[in-house]
Amino acid sequence: MQIIEKYFPNLTDKQREQLTALYDIYHEWNEKINVISRKDIDNIYEHHVLHSLAIARFINFRPGTKVLDFGTGGGFPGVPLAIVFPDCQFKLIDGTGKKIRVVQEVCQAICLENCQALQLRGEDEHDMFDFVVSRAVMPLPDLAKIVRKNILKAQRNAMPNGVICLKGGDLQAETKPFRRIVQTLELTSFFKEEWFKGKYCIYLPMG
Repeated sequence: MQIIEKYFPNLTDKQREQLTALYDIYHEWNEKINVISRKDIDNIYEHHVLHSLAIARFINFRPGTKVLDFGTGGGFPGVPLAIVFPDCQFKLIDGTGKKIRVVQEVCQAICLENCQALQLRGEDEHDMFDFVVSRAVMPLPDLAKIVRKNILKAQRNAMPNGVICLKGGDLQAETKPFRRIVQTLELTSFFKEEWFKGKYCIYLPMG
């Protein structure tokens, strides 16, 4: 938790308790269902929680914002974001039922009331959101094509509604179709740890 408090020093007691609880809950569930790589579970705060919260360094969601976590897997980035933005509504979807079950259990265990997790493919999601977030789910053009139908036109944030992705590696090919509007920020502009080198936050306005 120290690494989270390093970058988010103004957490409430409740947020701190919820984030602290994630360590034991995910370790327990990972023994049953491999939602996080076994070799990576001990790095959950840096590699998963803080990585997810890069989005919170990029944008401060205003109260009432609706966010879809597309392909949430074990609950990232959606669960950490829902903790940090308790006045926003988060819907986490994934096509794998056992992963969604873990997310549902995590949310229940930490009393995360602004977070809904459902087994659902993105193509079958028809609700409307201000932002869609994801973590290395699929190439940006494919994701944009699927979620375009889900982006609200009305704006409530300082930045236009759209897609915010966490990705790594060479992104030129997938950002090229949107080169005039896409923003790509290296995560080392937010976090100084070596692990974040070569990892990016990609923002594609679609509202």
